[in-house]
Amino acid sequence: MTQLSAKARKRRSRVQSNFPAMVHELAGAPRDGWWWGSMVILLAAAVLRLIFLTQKPLHHDEGVNGLFLVNLFRTGYYHYDPSNYHGPSLYYLAVIPTAINNVFHWGHGLSTVAIRLVTAVFGVGVVWLMLCLRRYLGPAAAIAAAALATVSPGFVFFSRYFIHEILFVFFSLGVIVAWLWYRDTAKPRYLMLASASAAMLFTTKETWIITAAVWLIAFPCTIIFLRFRNRADAIPPLLPEPIPHADARGRRKLYLQAVALFAAIAVLLYSSFFTNPRGILDSVLTFTYWTKTGRTGIYNREWSTYFYWMWQEEAPILVLGLMGTAVALIRARSYLTVFCAFWSIGIFTAYSLVPYKTPWLALSIILPLTIMAGDLIGQAYHPGTRAFTAVIAGAAILFSLYQAIDISFVNYDNDSYAYIYAHTKRDFLGLVKDIDAIADANPAKKDIGITVVSPEHWPLPWYLREYTHVGYWGHIVDTQEPIVIALQPQVPEVERQLGKQYREYSTHELRPGNTLVMFVRKDIHP
Repeated sequence: MTQLSAKARKRRSRVQSNFPAMVHELAGAPRDGWWWGSMVILLAAAVLRLIFLTQKPLHHDEGVNGLFLVNLFRTGYYHYDPSNYHGPSLYYLAVIPTAINNVFHWGHGLSTVAIRLVTAVFGVGVVWLMLCLRRYLGPAAAIAAAALATVSPGFVFFSRYFIHEILFVFFSLGVIVAWLWYRDTAKPRYLMLASASAAMLFTTKETWIITAAVWLIAFPCTIIFLRFRNRADAIPPLLPEPIPHADARGRRKLYLQAVALFAAIAVLLYSSFFTNPRGILDSVLTFTYWTKTGRTGIYNREWSTYFYWMWQEEAPILVLGLMGTAVALIRARSYLTVFCAFWSIGIFTAYSLVPYKTPWLALSIILPLTIMAGDLIGQAYHPGTRAFTAVIAGAAILFSLYQAIDISFVNYDNDSYAYIYAHTKRDFLGLVKDIDAIADANPAKKDIGITVVSPEHWPLPWYLREYTHVGYWGHIVDTQEPIVIALQPQVPEVERQLGKQYREYSTHELRPGNTLVMFVRKDIHP
């Protein structure tokens, strides 16, 4: 039987005596300033992410993801495509609120609120996980990190987007939090949570390999750095201390169970619950496609792009996070803060070196920088400097809050903002309303015929998902359908080909450089 060292017994006793279950970290805590502060932060995070979810029209990518969900929900069909799209977790998770919505809305489960609810809830979850770092960062630092995550313009904006990125951020942080809790308690459930989070990270997006590589580099760098700084006492064991009733065989069995859980989740999702065994192989082959995409394409930008974007949209987190990274390395206070410092440096460097850059990828950089910013505030928040620190933190939070509200609720389709990339213009919803009005006044209702000849039309398929007779051709064809939708440069040819049978009904901007024109047959009256 293995015995604990005196130091390990002391640490284990301290941790376990004050270590409630993860779900009770907030709910079970005494209702003091920490409790009320956490509740206010979580409420604010929920409000910013959950209200007016239909106000902003879907982005092109959201429309494509929505089509996958439509097929999955209606037919049960989804097969992972390694060459064009990301992992399956988003679609299978989105089926849950869609199915619930279906029950309460009598067959109309597919809605914009339902699909965006998934990412919004996980966006709130990111804030909650920040609060779960209280034991390692300290109360002030955890509160500060959670508050900054709550108002981060990027976290708010993309939590209201039906794309994979906010799930990716949640599962990344989930791996770290669950592993820390397992290491300190040796409770198997936390190891299983860490394994499940890692599996969900793997099934969410191919960029998991970048995060994993950065972690694998940051881990030894942290140990070497702390030893170099003569802070070996700050290096905790990677695994829990052996406990008296658990022998080596029992521990091996536990780790094998964790590996089995990871494999089970990955296989189930990538194989589409065994309907597409090829998907398991494709989850690996995908890198043969994405390594090419990462080097060439229209998304290629200079190495400094993320720094510029974050300076525009995340200045408080960028500045405080970089300062926190420097302070963490200078002070070498704890293993976690040094690890997060190397994580911040590594992930910023990795994504900057890859030519392929999109605004939503910046969330993986914002994540560790937010932890570093919170730690900086927590370290500065002590007697003598509390008032000054509170003013700085408050100003940073208010500034980010203003930007988050501006980009998510006011200028969400203004492409002069860094995070807004070719987003669908709000005027596009006018086209959808026109189609609905014509259909409502027509005996055919949702069976009315619609011919879309425009090569640019996403996310129109999502908004016309209830219409049964829609054809997306991408070029001009002969048609007698009541409604024809063309791209503005196609208008002269459409007018020549359709002759006098149709009239131009309305014009709507789809996104920068793309305007859709709707023609209606003259015998159709709205």
